[in-house]
Amino acid sequence: MALHPKIRSTTVLCVRRNGKVIMAGDGQVSMGSEILKSSARKIRRLYDNKILAGFAGSTADAFSLFTRFEEKLQGHNGNLSRAAVELAKDWRLDKSLRHLEALLLVADTKTTLLLSGTGDVIDPDERVAAVGSGGSFAVAAATALLDHTALGAREVAEAAMKIAADICIYTNENIVYEELG
Repeated sequence: MALHPKIRSTTVLCVRRNGKVIMAGDGQVSMGSEILKSSARKIRRLYDNKILAGFAGSTADAFSLFTRFEEKLQGHNGNLSRAAVELAKDWRLDKSLRHLEALLLVADTKTTLLLSGTGDVIDPDERVAAVGSGGSFAVAAATALLDHTALGAREVAEAAMKIAADICIYTNENIVYEELG
């Protein structure tokens, strides 16, 4: 048995359709079998509201990464890909950043990227991506909805997050949505 229960939480989803980009994040933070908070905000607007960023993992670590990522965006004039690569390099090589436990999902009007502390910067092939314990449920639901309905990006994200919340015990229905496009 672990002395410090692992903090588990989060479903953050990004959906693209018809020029719209929607990022959705639930509000639950859990430790062990206890829900600590139901209204956490896991999505931020960065770089003059042109970039959406969501996180899964340690909240304090994510805030550190948001700050660093914002600095990288400023230094690279809002170039999402370049800022993401530079953050991933720092995250992997910097002694203080190396131990941060979080994943970032970032998007602008053209690109969605997943970033990890192992140096990964992944540009998903699909129009949907997610991080967190309920991410795979949300991705499966959103993919099916995109393939088999004419719903807009917001409606797809809403339905997919509801499905994820119904399945994942670490995800709740207190969802925040942010939109670009």
